[in-house]
Amino acid sequence: MSMIQVQNLTKIYGATPAIENLHFSVEMGEIVGFLGPNGAGKTTTMRILAGALGATKGNALIGGVDVYRDPRTVKQMVGYLPETPPLYADMTVRSYLRFCARVKHAENPRRAVEDVIDRVALATVSHRLIGHLSKGFRQRVGLAQALVHSPKVLILDEPASGLDPAQRVEIRELVRELSAGDVTVVLSTHVLPEVEAICKRVVIIHQGQIVAQDEVTNLQGGGRSIRIRVARPPEDGVEKLRAIQGVGTVERPERDVFQVEAGSDVREDVARVAVDWGLLELGSRRGLEEAFLQLTAEKKVGA
Repeated sequence: MSMIQVQNLTKIYGATPAIENLHFSVEMGEIVGFLGPNGAGKTTTMRILAGALGATKGNALIGGVDVYRDPRTVKQMVGYLPETPPLYADMTVRSYLRFCARVKHAENPRRAVEDVIDRVALATVSHRLIGHLSKGFRQRVGLAQALVHSPKVLILDEPASGLDPAQRVEIRELVRELSAGDVTVVLSTHVLPEVEAICKRVVIIHQGQIVAQDEVTNLQGGGRSIRIRVARPPEDGVEKLRAIQGVGTVERPERDVFQVEAGSDVREDVARVAVDWGLLELGSRRGLEEAFLQLTAEKKVGA
């Protein structure tokens, strides 16, 4: 079931389109990375999905409910963490979250607040003024307000901003846990390893238009572009690798390195052959970062 459906979504500021004719969907329980360079239209799209901004034309549906026609129902289903969290510096963490729980009509607001404080690890600072917190803790409070009403959809704009590596791992595991419980997540971040770690699929936007929608493994090469380094390279190594079913071309840029291009995922078969040669390294030549840079390097037609 599609939890998020976007059809022909367009937003124009004056004469300038921020996004044009976006079409994509997100299934229930899916974690999708929403990627693009600065100014690509990511934040505009996420604000529309969260009901915080109107579209010029097109439709956005959350759980089958039109964001424009019934924004109150949509906001009860959506938790939104903008890049700059909407915090009140002169409130304590607990009082702010209780306010958010009431505004968002959380069931049993006090229990909801205590649960989210525990889930996002805010217990040690729950009595402190938000304005006195570090950037990392403020980011956690922002995430807590997005979660306090147990939404079915989470829209997260740079959720790990300001967090140290250990905290990033905690947030990553929390997102995974939520997704396993059928929460649908749209995640925007510039930290592409985070996307590779938790997202199965990505939507890439550039200059207001979608330039790619695919699974992360496909954009990485999906086992189709493989580089291996071996300790004992045979003279006929190129021929032996070419004999593997599905392999197209094989190059040998260095004496102990082979580059394999294939039409399918052949990593297991390549490893089986290369292990007898003293396999030292096996990896994909192309990562998500390289694919992202290639897809967003070209200008739009007519630009």
